Amino acid sequence: MENKEYSTRTLIKRFWPYFKPYGKTLYMDLFCAALTTICEIVLPLIIRQITNTALENVALLTARMVLGLGLLYFVLRVIDAVANFYMSDIGHVMGAKIETDMRRDAYAHLQKLSNAYFNNTKVGQIMGRITNDLFDVTEFAHHCPEEFFIAALKIVISFLILAKINLLLTLMVFVFVPLMTIVCFKINRKMRRTFSSQRNQIGELNAKIEDSLLGQRVVKAFTNETLETEKFENGNQEFLRIKTYGYLLMGIFNTSTRVFDGLMYLTVIIGGGFFLMGGRILPGDMVAYVMYVTTLIATIRRIIEFAEQFQRGITGIERFLQIMDADIEIFDEPDAQDIENPRGEIVFDDVSFEYPDDHNRVFAHLNLRIHAGERLAIVGPSGGGKTTLCNLIPRFYDVSGGKITLDGKNIKSITLKSLRQSIGVVQQDVYLFSGTVYENIAYGRPEASRSEVMEAAKRAGADEFIRNLRDGYDTYIGERGVKLSGGQKQRISIARVFLKNPPILILDEATSALDNESEYAVAKSLNELALGRTTLTIAHRLSTIRSSDRILVLTDAGIVEEGSHDALMERHGIYYGLYTMANEIK
Repeated sequence: MENKEYSTRTLIKRFWPYFKPYGKTLYMDLFCAALTTICEIVLPLIIRQITNTALENVALLTARMVLGLGLLYFVLRVIDAVANFYMSDIGHVMGAKIETDMRRDAYAHLQKLSNAYFNNTKVGQIMGRITNDLFDVTEFAHHCPEEFFIAALKIVISFLILAKINLLLTLMVFVFVPLMTIVCFKINRKMRRTFSSQRNQIGELNAKIEDSLLGQRVVKAFTNETLETEKFENGNQEFLRIKTYGYLLMGIFNTSTRVFDGLMYLTVIIGGGFFLMGGRILPGDMVAYVMYVTTLIATIRRIIEFAEQFQRGITGIERFLQIMDADIEIFDEPDAQDIENPRGEIVFDDVSFEYPDDHNRVFAHLNLRIHAGERLAIVGPSGGGKTTLCNLIPRFYDVSGGKITLDGKNIKSITLKSLRQSIGVVQQDVYLFSGTVYENIAYGRPEASRSEVMEAAKRAGADEFIRNLRDGYDTYIGERGVKLSGGQKQRISIARVFLKNPPILILDEATSALDNESEYAVAKSLNELALGRTTLTIAHRLSTIRSSDRILVLTDAGIVEEGSHDALMERHGIYYGLYTMANEIK
């Protein structure tokens, strides 16, 4: 996964559209923020009015004035309470909705990415980016506009009020604001890089934990628990190192802001004291100054405290965009159309292919015609490109040169959905989802009835063992089907394809994990399913493909032999050698 870096401005610009569906909520939240700010701003003015009136002539400080000012402040506090409730409740819900929208978009984008992306990206990293990294976005989405809006209001209004009281003292106090901003900005840049490193390291730890736990049987078989623990501890200590550095930056950050706080208070004490001595401000003004400076410092401190949350949110957005900006390499062309009732004639026309990430060439200028309804078997040494050739048909990868056609149509002009719906794949590496047996078979056609699911299982030779399970078709099979044997998992995956009932079949070692009895039953069912359908079978057990209409021998030099089993045996070529070797091993 490419860790592309973005400027903060770019991240905010890219994030802003997520506010659009919640514009009314955002503006109401900011309006409530303004109301709470007014309450804080008015209090020093009320105290100033009471203090100056009492010092000027205590007789002027009437009960009516005090009660009137008290009532005004009470009303403001009621408004503040209501506004604060809205901000805490509805404002946070808005942030949670934005986080949900981003997670939805990230997941949808991941579904469109090619196999090459997942070949080069750890699942733990991806999971971290669409879960943990987006948790902080809720707080960021809610507090970012709110906190900066409140800070701007308080700073501007406080400056205007204080400047009216004494412009020189106000300038002396506010001169520290830009200095503090510059210092904070420089430290924040380092903090952001540190938070990004933390997130990346957590992703690495997640990937390591997932890899180790999923492979725990291998770990135990080789008694490598200590090795795995040491590898995890290395990553864990690296995370501690990064986090320790982050706390160092936070310490510097908080200390520097406290220094500026002290300098601002010191300015008010000394400057305000001299102005009081010279009669340039009144005692009530001095009280108001202290209260406004306290409010100002509290606001700046709140922004500073929010800075960590801001950086975490920005980092989460950055890592989210790194997913969203990953190129979709396999996509529908603008003029792509659905294919209806395909016959299954597949043609490789001068096809070349190399993997997009490492440019490892698999084959070049390959030409092949597979007739509709033909049963084609592909054999050859490992690394010859057998599985790759089959993966090009459903466009798990796109060809580097030439074209592949289905019923005369370039597969790139066919929508991915209709193309892949026309193809059933039983892969060598069986993958079952965490859930029940029924759910895994029904995955082949989710709208199928229960009787259709059971019929598919019967045709795959799986019904008998399924009924013998504790809960039958409703038996929970564990993560990746760990509660089933290899042969059982294989038959369930074959049942999925029976249920899908596609016109084109790709069987990549479909019976490799079955015992002889099960292999015979499934092979019989596969032969029945293959009637009238285009079937490509990749096989190392050559005895399973003797009845194929045509057999190809594929090596790194391309297609070197083709013909029926009998014809290839008579040639005494590569196929003859492979078949003879297989019989000797038996």
